[in-house]
Amino acid sequence: MKAYDIRNMSSEELEAKLKELKNELFNLRFQNAINQLENPHRIGEVKKDIARVMTVLNEKNA
Repeated sequence: MKAYDIRNMSSEELEAKLKELKNELFNLRFQNAINQLENPHRIGEVKKDIARVMTVLNEKNA
């Protein structure tokens, strides 16, 4: 997800996206633990997306 797309979202949408991404990260870690993860690079991508969303949320709240 691009930072440009994230910056165009409202605070409510960002909160929902953050919750969705954290849930996806949990599921990816679980799949990785039981050796069923097809794309291990996805974990890093999701972590970076979470960081982007949190950064924009902090900017909007400041």
